[in-house]
Amino acid sequence: MKVMFEENQEMQPNEAKIVTHPAEKSRWDRIREAIGQSETELVVIQAKNNRQVRIRLSSVIAIESEDRMCGVRVVTGERYLLNQRLKYVEKDFQDTSFVRINNQTMINTTHISNFSAAEHARIQVNLTDGSSYSVSRFYIQNFRRKLS
Repeated sequence: MKVMFEENQEMQPNEAKIVTHPAEKSRWDRIREAIGQSETELVVIQAKNNRQVRIRLSSVIAIESEDRMCGVRVVTGERYLLNQRLKYVEKDFQDTSFVRINNQTMINTTHISNFSAAEHARIQVNLTDGSSYSVSRFYIQNFRRKLS
């Protein structure tokens, strides 16, 4: 199969359009699956040696604000630093499975084990690694929208 790329200023960032011949319609599922398997990576900093490391975005459980940087926690329990403020991370990850749940935290919705109502109109979220977070009232609508 021949692959061609072209630019279109009218398209949104993080958007791609694939055009095929009608005879190739039977391959669309395989093409969609192949593109979905090309995992996004995140460049983070190892705090102990200040080296940059690439990690898979799906392995990230939570991103927490730490001054002018973010702490990134992955499934294995390791912690990394991301040299970006949380508000910019939120903007970059708006089309992913991440959702901001309070002023300091974003979580990966694929790692939610369960959630329940908590005091003061909040939601308590438990993640697969055993950690739990509270969704503030301000972010509840975004949280519900992301899960539906």
